[in-house]
Amino acid sequence: QVQLVESGGGLVQAGGSLSVSCAASGSIFSINAMGWYRQAQGKQRELVAVITSGGGTNYQDSVKGRFTISRDNDKNTVYLQMNSLTPEETAVYYCAAWGATTIQAPDGMDYWGKGTLVTVSS
Repeated sequence: QVQLVESGGGLVQAGGSLSVSCAASGSIFSINAMGWYRQAQGKQRELVAVITSGGGTNYQDSVKGRFTISRDNDKNTVYLQMNSLTPEETAVYYCAAWGATTIQAPDGMDYWGKGTLVTVSS
């Protein structure tokens, strides 16, 4: 079983920066990709950024140039540095891990964190 625990959410003013992180724990052999989704109140969950085990990244167009996703494979941890935040980006940010292989799941499974709230004040 793999658990994802997010941290670093909080309150920031518009134009400010915030960093969130997510640590995966369990008897993990490898994780194919890790990333972040966000869900604002009343809206659908949307993909923000993804990073593969090889370091390849993909971003939602609206965050390109402002957000940076990074990863420490040895620690099974993914980070999201968010700059120039806007109030519209207030949301619960969820961590995801795709293709995590363990003894119990050698073919890989996907996991989600419980989310961390990011509030951007105007």
